[in-house]
Amino acid sequence: MQKNAHEILVFATGGTIEKTYNEFDGSLENRGTSIKNRILSKLRLPETFIEVRPLMSKDSLYMTDDDRKVICQNIKENTDGQKPIVVLHGTDTMTVTAEYCQQQIQSPKVPVVFTGAMIPMGFEDSDATQNVTEALYATRFLPPGFYISFHNQIFEVPNVRKNKEKSTFEKLR
Repeated sequence: MQKNAHEILVFATGGTIEKTYNEFDGSLENRGTSIKNRILSKLRLPETFIEVRPLMSKDSLYMTDDDRKVICQNIKENTDGQKPIVVLHGTDTMTVTAEYCQQQIQSPKVPVVFTGAMIPMGFEDSDATQNVTEALYATRFLPPGFYISFHNQIFEVPNVRKNKEKSTFEKLR
């Protein structure tokens, strides 16, 4: 590992960001993580080393408290101050999971940045590449804590919500 290398751990949980289109039956579903092939392999990230760990492949509308516990436990086991964490998550319940993890862990030693997409990464007008790139970059300068990175904004957890009308996130007042 190079002296100035930046290591990042990415947990993939599913959500729109990783949905893929099946041309045979016309379905759009989570079928496993494709982040390495579809985004990370296309970015120029000198001296950045990214480890992707798939935790599950679920639409966040179907996530349960047990799923949140799995995500939280993986974060807890990896917040030793070595590698910042990016969590790819569906947008519908991203704030629920981020707040749950923040309540359980409270003082991580690294930034934990949640992100997702409104449009799957396989679509031309997808926001997935932008959001992942921004989340990865945010791990370089954010202090330890829990965040949502979305559409060129960083929100500290808690008190963040999805604004369905604007198709983005915003800080609660």
